[in-house]
Amino acid sequence: MDDIRITFIGGGNMGRALIGGLIAGGTRAETIHVADPSEDQRRSLADDLGVTVHDDNAEAARAADVLVVAVKPQVMDDVLASVAGAIGDGTLVISVAAGTPIDRISKGLGGHDRVVRAMPNTPALYQAGMTGLAAAAGVNETDRERASQVLEAAGEVAWVDDEALMDVVTAVSGSGPAYFFSLVEQLTAAGTRAGLPGETAAKLARQTAYGAGVMLAKSDIEAGELRKRVTSPGGTTAAAMESLSDNDFERIVDEAVQAAVGRGRELGEG
Repeated sequence: MDDIRITFIGGGNMGRALIGGLIAGGTRAETIHVADPSEDQRRSLADDLGVTVHDDNAEAARAADVLVVAVKPQVMDDVLASVAGAIGDGTLVISVAAGTPIDRISKGLGGHDRVVRAMPNTPALYQAGMTGLAAAAGVNETDRERASQVLEAAGEVAWVDDEALMDVVTAVSGSGPAYFFSLVEQLTAAGTRAGLPGETAAKLARQTAYGAGVMLAKSDIEAGELRKRVTSPGGTTAAAMESLSDNDFERIVDEAVQAAVGRGRELGEG
């Protein structure tokens, strides 16, 4: 990324993951500023990553070209109020706070309209995340490129044109890791019930999940086609897939996603 000043409000797990990814990708640490209320957190960020730290949000936000708000939703309004008078008209604000709509962010910043809403997921902590992005009307193409660069420090990004779809993004990828963790959990339990030692069942399930993920990531082949290729007619995989189909696996997944979408909309309205 070019030598612009990037300020993070919040240096917790997600903020640190993004900062570490940016530095690993070539962004100079001296161009990154971080505000965090925790003295221990500030010291750790300065010592480990070499960034400039602040205990005052407004001080950190002044002169920022990009302001990344990486705080919990329940403190969002207070944080926005603390930086509203410090940012310039040209500052791009990126929020990674879950369930916080662009309109609320813009109003909290006194009508500032260069706002991008981001929904990363927890694999971002290992630079393997998936982040959905939506932009306010005031965001230009340069802003979009910068937002993509910041979030790509933690994995892949995808833009949606309609912010309402961010609830679906959250349901598919934001909540998605939990679905895969649950599948590994249930595979482990099923393997154990079928006679495997628990440690062996867990290793088999975890590595299989990892391997399947690598195949999806490194191949242009769609998931459905990969599934077909591993499913020999009349074989063990076919028997398992038939059982999933008989038990309406598609409906179960669809209802889970719809439940997450509905809850996301409720939280956004609240």
